[in-house]
Amino acid sequence: YKVVLMGDMVYNSMRMWQGANGISPYDGIVSPAYTVLMPKIPISNGYFAALFKSPNLINEFRKNSQGMTSDTWNLKYPQIETIKVHIPPLSEQNRVADMLGTLERRIAKQAQLVENLKKYKRGVMQRIFRQLPSQNGAEWTCVRLGDIFKKVSRRNTDGVIKNVITNSAEYGLIPQRDFFDKVIAVDGNTANYYVIENGDFVYNPRKSNSAPYGPFNRYTLSEQGIISPLYTCLVLQADISPSYLAWYFKSDAWYRYIYDNGSQGVRHDRVSMTDDLLMGIPVMYPSHVKQLLYADILDMVEARLQATQKTLELLSKTRDGYMRQLFI
Repeated sequence: YKVVLMGDMVYNSMRMWQGANGISPYDGIVSPAYTVLMPKIPISNGYFAALFKSPNLINEFRKNSQGMTSDTWNLKYPQIETIKVHIPPLSEQNRVADMLGTLERRIAKQAQLVENLKKYKRGVMQRIFRQLPSQNGAEWTCVRLGDIFKKVSRRNTDGVIKNVITNSAEYGLIPQRDFFDKVIAVDGNTANYYVIENGDFVYNPRKSNSAPYGPFNRYTLSEQGIISPLYTCLVLQADISPSYLAWYFKSDAWYRYIYDNGSQGVRHDRVSMTDDLLMGIPVMYPSHVKQLLYADILDMVEARLQATQKTLELLSKTRDGYMRQLFI
């Protein structure tokens, strides 16, 4: 193994085109598969740590890597040694490093705040939806999904509606043009699509990390939309708060039922959801007052989380913009 001292630049020669490098904050050892660089002249470690992550320099690393495919690209020292970089005086390097370091620490704090809010939201949801039916004197009612919903039968037979909706585990029911930056469904091929309206619920059997039994979301846009017939679309038929139900289906309160009764199907990434299985999903709800209270609490937590995430995105874009301007 190679000895690394604090301040040395270490990079993975097989992944340098992806920016796999960094200034070591420790004395230690690294695999001989890595390359270790040490400065010949006084430099600012923080400046060079940012420089080696800049898009332009990473592109130079990619162009100088050798190999037939990206899996075999390799940037050895004789190649990286020839790459020319323009650097300012040490005093300016230090100022740039201080500014970017402050921004990176701010981003790290913001990212931690986002994670803390995600954990808090999960905790609130578990506290609400894992209560016993009579906990704290609050009576709960349990019904089958088929008792309070009916399936949507509206079809886009005339092809008039062009607003194709996708059911995303992360973003909910949103237009395809927003999710994919284009509409995937081809014009003239949507006659069999379901028409959904504000307040309808849509179940997508496709599994993901955030929705292990598929996303089950409420459509909140005012414009009518159309959605693939692979999804199940439902209309609420009972006097239960739609906002409460939207949060109920985002929780894991109904997962155990699918686990015990459902089939995984031929495809590993989808739940084989029959109508009987879907309509048998248990739905538990408290009094109407409690429904509204729980929905309001979770809406406020979600609004705080979304605002925090937007701030993180803005900070990240600011850093990326500085990187493009500083390292030309």
